[in-house]
Amino acid sequence: MTEKNAPDGTKPRSRGPSRTSREDWIQIALDTLISDGVDSVKVLTLAEKLECARSSFYWFFKNRTDLLNALLDHWQSTNTKAVLDSTKRPAETINFALVQVYGIWVADGSFDTQLDFAIRDWARRSGSVRRALDLSDAARVDALSDMFERFGYLRSEAETRARITYFTQIGYDALDQRESMETRAARGRDYVYCITGVAPTEEELTALRNVVWRDVDT
Repeated sequence: MTEKNAPDGTKPRSRGPSRTSREDWIQIALDTLISDGVDSVKVLTLAEKLECARSSFYWFFKNRTDLLNALLDHWQSTNTKAVLDSTKRPAETINFALVQVYGIWVADGSFDTQLDFAIRDWARRSGSVRRALDLSDAARVDALSDMFERFGYLRSEAETRARITYFTQIGYDALDQRESMETRAARGRDYVYCITGVAPTEEELTALRNVVWRDVDT
């Protein structure tokens, strides 16, 4: 098979033993968005990081806007989806359900906190990203509200507890408390009780330790 030239007539340089892929461009763009902000997500900058020809970018994206849209899609399909999916997992009690939500933030890596903050910073500079963020936040809170309602809370109370759950976690991460896991684990019983209004059983606390603080001896 004959290798096609890039739009400018040149062949893309290889990066190491193989050529770059669309996923390579997205990953380096995500890394740059997180570390340096959206203004640094530029084709030339990314090409230099990938050690490839800038023209190879256009095999995968129409332009920079196309790439930025792909970053937003990635964020929605990872972070937002992780929250929504966690609220729908089977659970015997509201406390077990809450433990599963905490798991995606703290333990299993499906929610990228730094990416979420990068998107929030980007939203301060872009109206369209701000709208996407607002819709995402609303969807996350709605999903948490549905979770509480499923366990018998009135809708108004479910919505309030959902907002407390969500905004407490986002705020905790934003403030970068640098609280030790031992300290946070010691407060686990009270965290759960204050959010759900139901005193956790020893079985539920064990689940919390296993999912969120599994490496902490409490």
